[in-house]
Amino acid sequence: MTTRSRARRTPLALAAMAATLPLLATACAGAGGGGGGDGERTVTIATVANPQMQDIEKLSARFEEDHPDINLDFVILPENELRDRVTQDIATQAGQYDVVTIGTYETPIWAENGWLAPLDEYASDPAYDVDDILTPVREALSYEDTMYAAPFYGESSFLMYRKDLFAEAGLTMPEQPTWQQVADFAAKLDDPASDTAGICLRGLPGWGEVLAPLNTMILTFGGQWYDENWNAKLTSPETKEAVQFYVDLVREHGQPGAPNAGFSECLTAMGQGNAAMWFDATVAASSLEDPKNSKVAGKIGYAPAPVMETEKSGWLWAWSLAIPETSQQKDAAWEFISWATSKEYMKLVGNELGWTRVPPGSRQSTYEIPEYQQAAEAFAEPTLNAIQNVDVRQPGVHPQPWVGVQYVAIPEFQDLGTTVSQEISAAIAGRQSVDEALTKAQRYAEQTATEGGYRK
Repeated sequence: MTTRSRARRTPLALAAMAATLPLLATACAGAGGGGGGDGERTVTIATVANPQMQDIEKLSARFEEDHPDINLDFVILPENELRDRVTQDIATQAGQYDVVTIGTYETPIWAENGWLAPLDEYASDPAYDVDDILTPVREALSYEDTMYAAPFYGESSFLMYRKDLFAEAGLTMPEQPTWQQVADFAAKLDDPASDTAGICLRGLPGWGEVLAPLNTMILTFGGQWYDENWNAKLTSPETKEAVQFYVDLVREHGQPGAPNAGFSECLTAMGQGNAAMWFDATVAASSLEDPKNSKVAGKIGYAPAPVMETEKSGWLWAWSLAIPETSQQKDAAWEFISWATSKEYMKLVGNELGWTRVPPGSRQSTYEIPEYQQAAEAFAEPTLNAIQNVDVRQPGVHPQPWVGVQYVAIPEFQDLGTTVSQEISAAIAGRQSVDEALTKAQRYAEQTATEGGYRK
């Protein structure tokens, strides 16, 4: 049974989940894109607190100069909190936001439920050039051949490593590293005396935090969440081996405070020179190569995501901007989205903030800008290769009844994944064994498959 054939269950599933979250203030006059005086319109934007998205706010004055009738109101939140708030707003139809930052997971599910405004008519403007958006990313943000979100940036995953530390240790990174090779490198490069961890890996609970890198490891080890009949497989030998490997690696050679470290914390650790390697999102390279904010700019090498039983291993994600159907300012919301995801915005970022800061992985034309080619020489090609080599239909050894890599593309996964991630994080913290964590995770997964009607 495919994901989409079950997606009509999502209003109840997400509404039930949203009821467990702290209640937010419902939309009031002026909220969610209310109009101001003299014909002014306010567009309220919920977005994630990472460097690329924060750059939008820094440059938003340029948009407002060109659109004096539109005021932008940014709500910038950590990733987990953003997902909770936006999901609650969408599920309850509160209408608090005019633009929401979502990804490849939410877009097709929410689109089928009629919760997002279709963008094809807006994006058909030749000046926007929708065909310039990278095909894998555009397809991932579409439902039934209609685009429902515009990518601010796209990403896969790769292994980032300190070329200088490798050279000093006499180590050579293979063209396609295995996880065992990575673990061996981490053991040799781990140096507490210089505050340098062998590797940085996410340990922070959250289906989009620790489970993003861990799920790709599970897949390349031959593990899986569910088989084609929706039988949970989280206690299979292959899944156990992968999770044990991940937990052991981060506990033995990972960064201090790993159970509380997510993307942002690992970005800081790597950028400050406190990690020899980091497996994570390709978008991180933009910040690591920015000499204004990174102590290791120019010292980083980029290798494909490590593998074991598969030829490739990388995820596909795109932080993207969408318009909820509840927005009362859809036209103004699109004006902002089209600006923030345009060719012109890419050049604005390059000229104002630096060419390494240009949002990657969304538009082909970005990779044809001479200044960007020069600034991003180290990571542009590895990023494109990673995105184009992702197999979202069967990313692991086994077939799967959904489309997606670092998540199970069912609405219940937002709750299931977060719950399982808490058990994994507890294992990283040493509060329980991997076997104990996966026994609980298996039970949660079985319950989800049964109650969701996936497994008969």
